[in-house]
Amino acid sequence: MSGLRAVLFDMDGTLVDTEAAWVEVVEQVAARHGYVLAGAGRRAVYGRSVEDTAAMLSEPLNERRAVLAAELGEGFEARLAGGAEPRPGAVRLLSVLREHRVPTALVSASPRAVVDKVAASLAGHRFDAVYGAEDTVRTKPAPDPYLAAAAALGAEPSRCVAVEDTVTGVTSAEAAGCAVLAVPSMEPIAPAAGRTVLASLEEADLALLRSLIRTG
Repeated sequence: MSGLRAVLFDMDGTLVDTEAAWVEVVEQVAARHGYVLAGAGRRAVYGRSVEDTAAMLSEPLNERRAVLAAELGEGFEARLAGGAEPRPGAVRLLSVLREHRVPTALVSASPRAVVDKVAASLAGHRFDAVYGAEDTVRTKPAPDPYLAAAAALGAEPSRCVAVEDTVTGVTSAEAAGCAVLAVPSMEPIAPAAGRTVLASLEEADLALLRSLIRTG
């Protein structure tokens, strides 16, 4: 079947304004262990899961992954205890998709406890599938989360548009075979084959999403 079957949304930095908060939490944890997170090391945590970030920091911080993962997870969950501010255009776009009965999924590298809490910030939008970091064997940048979400919605990945804000997330979605709409938050993302880049979700509508799916 041709045409758009589903839209798969990243959460942090895409639908809600939390990517900067995540980086700050990582910086704070690193500082407590006497390490300054900067430059390429800082950029490397964009869009990454708690577990992956803990693994990356374990050697330079000389600390066990499990200890760092606990600190990062607890810090991020506490930071978002009151929810998060939706990104411009996010709630409107979700409403349009629900009005037109286009299935949606939330596909995040954040812990499921954070995902469930933050999802409540999106004006009560009900996603047809929700995936956090623990819900697949591998998380972003591996394709597993997007493959799982597409399968849960009964859609071929090639008939899904993934909406992302980081290179990590774009890598995951493209590896799964999804068309990608990138709306960068913390780092630039270049246009490429199968990838469209916008400055804001305010520029996105159903017609645009449908146009991203190759037909025929």
